[in-house]
Amino acid sequence: MPFEIKLEDKVAIITMDEGENRLNLDFLTKFMDALDHVEKQTDANVLVVRGAHEKIYSNGIDLEWLVPILQKKDQVTAKKFIETMMALFRRIALYPMITIAAITGHAFAGGAIMCCYFDFRFMRQDRGFLCFPEVDLGIPFLPGMMTAMKKAIPRYKLDEMVLTGKRITAQECLEHQIITGASHIDQLMNDVMEFAKLQNKRRPVVELIKAEMNKEIIQAIDVDDKPIIESGRFYV
Repeated sequence: MPFEIKLEDKVAIITMDEGENRLNLDFLTKFMDALDHVEKQTDANVLVVRGAHEKIYSNGIDLEWLVPILQKKDQVTAKKFIETMMALFRRIALYPMITIAAITGHAFAGGAIMCCYFDFRFMRQDRGFLCFPEVDLGIPFLPGMMTAMKKAIPRYKLDEMVLTGKRITAQECLEHQIITGASHIDQLMNDVMEFAKLQNKRRPVVELIKAEMNKEIIQAIDVDDKPIIESGRFYV
C-alpha cells in the first residue's frame, strides 16, 4: 500500500511508500485520504508520518510529472496541483492532533516544506539532508509556504537555506532547534514513539490551539488566490 496506516496505542503511524514520495496529484490525493482515515476512523490523538524509502523522506514536487504539464500549458491540471498541495499543507497545519514528521531520509524542496507544517520534526542523523533548492530550480515560494517555514526555522537560518540552497544535516537542524531530536535510523522510530506516546492530548483542545497558533499560515494560504502557475512566476 502506498500509504500504510498503523495504530499503536493512541498514535497513528502513516508510512509514505511511493518511492521517493514525490508530490504529484495522485500522491497528494492518497495522502489526504490517509489523513481522513486516521481522523475519522481511529481514536488516535497523535499522528506520525514516516517514509519507507531507505534514503529519502520526500524529494519534493514531481517535476518529471509536472514539467510536461507546464509545457503543454495545461493550466487546469497545474492549478489543481498547486491548490491540492496547499490544501494538504493547510490540513497538516490544522490537523486536530499532535503531528510529528519522522524524517527518515532526505527531505528536499516541497518535501522539506511539508515538514515545516508539522508540529514536531525528528530526523535520522546518519543519513539525510533538509534542503530548499528552489533558488536553483527556479521555483519561488508561495506565501503560505514561507510563513510555515518561518515558524519552523529561525529566520537567520532560513535566510541562509532559501537564498543559498544549502543542505542542512540533522545535527545542524538540532543545533538550531529546527528538529526536536536526531537519531540513527535504527533508533529513530523508537525515539519518535517514546515522544509521541507522551502527547496523548484531547483532539478538540489541540484543534483550537493550533487554529490560533497557525492563524498566520492559514491566512497566507487562503489569501493566495493567484497560484504560482497562473501568475507567471513558475520558472521551471
